[in-house]
Amino acid sequence: MGHVLPSGGGKALMNVDDAALLLLDHQTGLFQTVKDVTVAELRANVSALTRIATLLKLPIITTASEPEGPNGPLMPELAELAPHAVYVPRNGEVNAWDNDLFVQTVEKTGKKTLIMAGVWTSVCVMFPALDAKAAGFNVYAVVDASGDPSQMASRTTLARFAQSGVVPITTNAVICELHRTWRRPEAAEIADIYTVATPDYRTVMESYQKAKDVGSAQKQYQDRM
Repeated sequence: MGHVLPSGGGKALMNVDDAALLLLDHQTGLFQTVKDVTVAELRANVSALTRIATLLKLPIITTASEPEGPNGPLMPELAELAPHAVYVPRNGEVNAWDNDLFVQTVEKTGKKTLIMAGVWTSVCVMFPALDAKAAGFNVYAVVDASGDPSQMASRTTLARFAQSGVVPITTNAVICELHRTWRRPEAAEIADIYTVATPDYRTVMESYQKAKDVGSAQKQYQDRM
């Protein structure tokens, strides 16, 4: 990031060069139990996270505890948007951090900042987030790319995150922290990713483009005069 950002600000924000994305148990069966966010919003936010991580070349690790069981397979968008993602199978462990291969895969990335999302937030995200924090990682939990069976579960989970030092964050904020500057060569594609997490941003882009088109047309008219 040194080529696009000056030194100084941003020390308290996540570093794109030291981050990995962990997507935990985004299984289609479990989606049916999510009540604190709409499934459409949940899937859109997971897709947006996957796109920004792929674009900026963050390691992506996916996992599922029992994909052949009632919890169902992982959402297919993950394989479509991040074919390079590393899938770690588990032997039924509810907590991904109880699986040695998962922990080894995370450690092998060499990244110390872990961006986590999953279903359920109170279990599939909470348990490995607490363990990763205890192991010395900086952990961000993306709450709107995760889902729980109730608002009560979500509120309790947020309180436990705060007590443990795990940072709750939203999808839009993750994109912004990783993005950091419009001077990036990938800025146009990042702007399109914003429209997934924040659909109204599409209107911002369209109105800006329309204003540019009108201004250009007026200038051409004046030049001909």
